[in-house]
Amino acid sequence: MKKRFLALVLAVLMTAALCACGGGKSPAAQPTDTPNGSAGEKALGGEITVGIAADLDTSLDPHVSSSSAGTREVLFNIYEGLLKPDTDGNLIPAIAEDYTVNETADTYTYKLRDGVRFHNGKTVTVGDVVYSLTRAAGLETGEPLVAELKGIASVEAPDDKTVVVKLKAPDAEFNAYMYASIIPEGSDPAAEAVGTGPFRFVSRTPQDNVVLEKFADYWGEGAILDKVTLKVIPDGQTMVMSLRSGAIDMAERLSSSQIADLNELTILEGSSNIIQALYLNNDFEPFRDIRVRQALCYAIDKHAVIDLAADGHGIPVGSSMISSMGKYVVPELVDYYKPDVEKAKALLKEAGYEKLSFSITVPSSMPAHVDAAQVIVEQLRAAGIDASINLVEWATWYDETYKGRKFEATVVGMDTHSLAASGCLARFQSENSKNFINFSNADYDETYLKALATVDEAEQTALFKQCETILTEQAANVYIQDAASFVAMQKDVGGYQFYPALYIMDLSTMYRVK
Repeated sequence: MKKRFLALVLAVLMTAALCACGGGKSPAAQPTDTPNGSAGEKALGGEITVGIAADLDTSLDPHVSSSSAGTREVLFNIYEGLLKPDTDGNLIPAIAEDYTVNETADTYTYKLRDGVRFHNGKTVTVGDVVYSLTRAAGLETGEPLVAELKGIASVEAPDDKTVVVKLKAPDAEFNAYMYASIIPEGSDPAAEAVGTGPFRFVSRTPQDNVVLEKFADYWGEGAILDKVTLKVIPDGQTMVMSLRSGAIDMAERLSSSQIADLNELTILEGSSNIIQALYLNNDFEPFRDIRVRQALCYAIDKHAVIDLAADGHGIPVGSSMISSMGKYVVPELVDYYKPDVEKAKALLKEAGYEKLSFSITVPSSMPAHVDAAQVIVEQLRAAGIDASINLVEWATWYDETYKGRKFEATVVGMDTHSLAASGCLARFQSENSKNFINFSNADYDETYLKALATVDEAEQTALFKQCETILTEQAANVYIQDAASFVAMQKDVGGYQFYPALYIMDLSTMYRVK
């Protein structure tokens, strides 16, 4: 399979190299509403085993920044915030039954729902909410655990049903972060995972599995399954074999090459809600020069990458905005850099880099990014650029590439932690702790801060679009796609739902078929 894939890559790229302007658009599939995978009747109760590609973080503290998007997916089932997202991208009441926002968008008032219980049996109080938000925002320590909540000035409870959050400055997007988990007052979630979600944490065996059980006293509709076991399977081929053998009932975020061997299972397709790109360390000597970064943009044909590495599945993007964030997307940025090998060579020569070589670090457990990197390497070779792939384990990538910023380039997918447009763009501020590519641009910083400060929706949208345009014009990265995500399930499993913008695996809607 891999040999055939690489042969196809080489054949297509040799043909493309004959034309300076490269190929046209790929017929990338748009995400569509998909059925839940089974027309059978729901069976109440039962259990399933779900394969996950990476182990959860050592700490299951929901307020601590997660190194693994998979951790956030699982914690969605254990914890809840005052609000939560639905499958249409709306924020709906959860622990709070209602809320109001003042005209200047700097005071948010929440009314708590009656009868919400923690997994330890205690009823949620305003004290729990004040404690949780104070802790997450770092109001007592000066160090916010949830970066998006650093704008909170105070959290108060004027009565036993109301919580008032006052901000340091207006923020029209603030509610998008009110999925921040509510935990029992005085508790330490690193020691004990106690939330209000439809599933409660039972046990964990590191590098092997996590077990969840249905929470019988859940305030809402509740889970259908009695038990879910999440099985850690970091090797992609082993994941496929486990699905084929029936050792696991479901796996998500599979690549197009993986599902090719799973014809006997139910396959669902949606958006992965990530921006896949060749992310460039702007502090790496050659990439400090915008001409070198732009040369890479001209050398890479994103449509061919999608065709060859993802069998045409995926939505081409031109900047750091997830496609499901519709009103913020700037379509004309997709093909801002039309493939042009000769222009790439000219820019490199102008910058003094006729011979350019660098390494591309890729997490080995993510086949979609490995496949994309292979195509990118061949495309760059056609422009006289020597790029090599450095495969590393996920933990190494997170510690050294993301946190340590010790890399030259990397192919991965970046997600947002919220339904706010700022969630896609905040990481590119010069001083942002998540700015792992070391991008620094004064115009970007100024425009982003203006967007945050305004409470006028149209003006804010325009400013966020301007931020995206700056990222593209400055060639901060080589943008590829909002990658497709595939879910494979056994035929007797149903109820999977896709969510826009966020990493979510909602186990509460899943079921066995009678």
